[in-house]
Amino acid sequence: MDKKTIESYKKAGEIAKEMQELSRKKLEPGINFFEFAEEIEEQMKKKGGSPAFPINLSGNNVAAHYTPSFESEDSVGDEDVIKVDIGVHVNGFIADSAFTIDFSGKHSKMVEASESALEEAVKMVKEKMSIGEMGAKIEATIKKTGFNPIQNLSGHGVSEYDAHTYPSIPNIGSGDSRELEDGMAIAIEPFATDGNGFVKEGTQAEIFQLEERKALRSKEARKILGFVDENYSTLPFAERWIQREMKLSEFGRKVGMRELIQKKCIKAFPLLKEEEGKTVTQAETTLLLSEGKVIRLL
Repeated sequence: MDKKTIESYKKAGEIAKEMQELSRKKLEPGINFFEFAEEIEEQMKKKGGSPAFPINLSGNNVAAHYTPSFESEDSVGDEDVIKVDIGVHVNGFIADSAFTIDFSGKHSKMVEASESALEEAVKMVKEKMSIGEMGAKIEATIKKTGFNPIQNLSGHGVSEYDAHTYPSIPNIGSGDSRELEDGMAIAIEPFATDGNGFVKEGTQAEIFQLEERKALRSKEARKILGFVDENYSTLPFAERWIQREMKLSEFGRKVGMRELIQKKCIKAFPLLKEEEGKTVTQAETTLLLSEGKVIRLL
């Protein structure tokens, strides 16, 4: 990992940390999700970074992939548990991070469970460390507090313009004997829950990603595909970004997006949900392994 790459990762981490701090100050009951998301993403750009993916503001039993729709009127509730998942890239190099805000204070032990699991896993990071051992530590730390890790969500590698790459870092003891290697950038991402520890896809999706460039029938689909390719490349994007930046009619946007999904030019990221009435907390940071050193970005 060369010096310029490390500098880009570090800058992304600095911006992500600032966005975390700003989020903690700004996010409170009554705040509109759309306005908040737009503000945080705009502040990233002012600091010299760009969103590596749309900010995720998943609440309560939703573990991941909630970002507001364009001009959504949804707002933070008094007793919401919100996972604030922020990704920043500088020159394509990504710092991925998350923390949980429990507005009622009723789920503080669960928040602590995911945070403690993250810190215990971070302590283990070094070259040739077994990925399975890290997962086992995360699982044991969360279960010790009386909660369950979400077994079908995991941490992951990050690389240039790729927010989810090899290796997968499990949140359970998977027996995976693969090892961490020099040159890796990894995001460790424990989820704790009072549910059964398994998420399922919902029907709603506001986050998408370019999959393949193909010939398309409608002009709207062709315009959207060209815009996505030019502006987001292989990184995830929000439909609200398309609506805001391209200023298509609602009908034209829906027609274009529908064709892109049907032709598998883009893929959707539906909401990931635990059991109804249950709660999920999350903590995440990004680390680099470089020449025998471990660099924590935030």
